[in-house]
Amino acid sequence: MFEIGTPANKRRQTMPVRDERAGHPFSISVLQEVFAICRLDQDVPIPDWALVGSFHSITRTKGELSIVCPDIRVPGGTVCNRGWRCLKIEGLLDFSLTGILAPLATALADAGISIFAISTYDTDYIMVQEPDLEEAVSALAKMGYEIH
Repeated sequence: MFEIGTPANKRRQTMPVRDERAGHPFSISVLQEVFAICRLDQDVPIPDWALVGSFHSITRTKGELSIVCPDIRVPGGTVCNRGWRCLKIEGLLDFSLTGILAPLATALADAGISIFAISTYDTDYIMVQEPDLEEAVSALAKMGYEIH
């Protein structure tokens, strides 16, 4: 959350976003798979290997086709960045909720951890490099998030 009455460009984090229904910070789970973030040309069909696994994200823009999928499924020669772990914010996040990712991203940035964020209709996901996972979990736990 942010202090009320503080200009947007001067806001400072005071505590993690809380699930007001439950009265505590959102819990976060760590997905078991290791993921890759891939870049393909904008006009190629979505490859079958991108659609396998319990989690994948596909985004097509005018300039690229980005795919996040299990690392093990990505064929050699594909332009990608491998070795990412995924943190899922548990629960259904209503569209009226604001500031969900900001305190998490800030805590991870303060710890020197780069992220790749993905939002879906229901919730948000934060990808961190596998070597940074333990430190990321520690940083978020210090903020009061329950990590599974």
